[in-house]
Amino acid sequence: MKKIYYFIIFLIINFGGLGLGMLFMGDGPGSDWYLNLNRAPWEPQGWVFGAAWTLIMLCFSWYLAELFHLRKSPFIISLFIIQFVLNVSWNWFFFNLHYTLIALVVISLLTLLLLYFFLTFRNERLKVAKYLLLPYIIWLCIATSLNAYIVLYN
Repeated sequence: MKKIYYFIIFLIINFGGLGLGMLFMGDGPGSDWYLNLNRAPWEPQGWVFGAAWTLIMLCFSWYLAELFHLRKSPFIISLFIIQFVLNVSWNWFFFNLHYTLIALVVISLLTLLLLYFFLTFRNERLKVAKYLLLPYIIWLCIATSLNAYIVLYN
């Protein structure tokens, strides 16, 4: 029962973070600034971003429910908060301030943090649950490459 409680709490927090990130985007991908950038040829269609983030947050919320059920600690709470801040702030740096290099640093740190979660927390139950992080990690690698392309070619 406690795991379900954590799952619901993390769904609310994570999807709330996506909503907050969207607020920080301003006009985001529809802005003149973004549309006039030299963007990577492998950039997915717009609808892919929403579908990907929905899957990512569902999987990440379940992983966090498992993690917090087994190993809740101030350190793990701090890691989650850092992940949240990095995830949400990327939108602000990239879309609002147009600081693409700082955004690249932010998304790179976020990717490293998710890899840390994947590699570090692996007791018997988390050995399986850690694979719920793969959609997030894969998406961050794609998003990092898109951000890097913009930094390099604009």
